[in-house]
Amino acid sequence: MKIGFLVNDLAEEQAGYTTTRLAMAAGNMGHEAWIMGEGDLAHDSDDHVCARARRAPKPKYKETKSFLKALQGSTAVKERITVDDLDVLLLRSNPAEAVRDKAGMQTVGPVFGRAAMRRGVIVLNDPNGLAKAVNKMYFQNFPEEVRPRTLITRDRGEIKEFAASEGGRIVLKPLQGSGGESVFLVRPEDTPNLNQMIDAVLRSGYVIAQEYLPAAEEGDTRLFLMNGEPLRYKGRYAAFRRVRQGGDMRSNIHAGGRLAKAEIGETALRIAEIVRPKLVQDGMFLVGLDIVGEKLMEINVFSPGGLGSAQKLEGVSFAQAVIHALERKVKYMQFYRRNFDNVEMATL
Repeated sequence: MKIGFLVNDLAEEQAGYTTTRLAMAAGNMGHEAWIMGEGDLAHDSDDHVCARARRAPKPKYKETKSFLKALQGSTAVKERITVDDLDVLLLRSNPAEAVRDKAGMQTVGPVFGRAAMRRGVIVLNDPNGLAKAVNKMYFQNFPEEVRPRTLITRDRGEIKEFAASEGGRIVLKPLQGSGGESVFLVRPEDTPNLNQMIDAVLRSGYVIAQEYLPAAEEGDTRLFLMNGEPLRYKGRYAAFRRVRQGGDMRSNIHAGGRLAKAEIGETALRIAEIVRPKLVQDGMFLVGLDIVGEKLMEINVFSPGGLGSAQKLEGVSFAQAVIHALERKVKYMQFYRRNFDNVEMATL
């Protein structure tokens, strides 16, 4: 199987990233795994999608650190490949990173992915689905039953009214972004500083004002879905908890959160089942759900991370499970002579 991984910039990838783990697992399982950055893509005059790509020089690696070092170093195999010849292209670039660094690169993944898809490449997550999810407005397409009450606006007065209706306790965050940046917990005693908080978020564009969920005090749970269902391998769910540390409301690991093992029970599985139809409809192959209490805080469809954390806590290689799923899709396409829509193949 020839598989490509599209990232924002290979030079900025890290050993702990989920994409690195997936690429290493693919290579260790005998597949040809190519990694390329968004700036490495080209649409040639002959109408083919190509890329300046790299793959690791050795067939197997024990650690992601040595794998990535080889991939980023001078010994890597470097070729200008025809992306259209790949069996699978995984879109693992994050538009939030593109907005921060190079705003014009925000839609590169879906645009080039759509072009490769025309040639029969399985492109995941589905480019058309990702195009709908380019910012957090996508979250509003899911049932109200699993979402916090939310206002999205640039009007300061509307935000203040919403805060008052919620008893003065809300969460403010930008419509575009990731990793807990510019996220504020507004408490009743913070009312005198509300203007400054709103201004800080407005610099990024639209503001999301959201109901505060008291269960957030205990952190959140990241649950991976694959093919529209909770990812389970060897009896273990691909999931982990992020527990808040100190007074920081953010449970993101790089914002100071602590990892813990997750207990996936009836509530998490019910939420996964409620969001499943929409994710399947949009061709979302690999997704991360962030669950707080009985609600979802976010649905991550662009390069959801943390698979390595789940692997470490649960003691199984979920990366292998993902590669096995890709192998099955490639076989399906061979059996049916690539006669399946990409969006259908995405969650088969």
